[in-house]
Amino acid sequence: MSPDPNLLLLLTSTQMPFGKYKGTWLCDLPVSYLEWFEQKGFPEGKLGILLQTIYEIKLNGLEYLLAPLRKSRFKK
Repeated sequence: MSPDPNLLLLLTSTQMPFGKYKGTWLCDLPVSYLEWFEQKGFPEGKLGILLQTIYEIKLNGLEYLLAPLRKSRFKK
């Protein structure tokens, strides 16, 4: 599968569809919740890819990459 160029944008514009953090932007999910998914298994499909991606971003201290996209979300 080739990388999706819109992946970072989706992380700032997609809300968690279920669970304890339903309605929370994926980029705002706490690391502890993402670690739980890492241990139990990420969901299948696009949501799983997004959750794995935000987990890796947070794990590696790359959240600054999302800052410009977060700002653009609130300008609309």
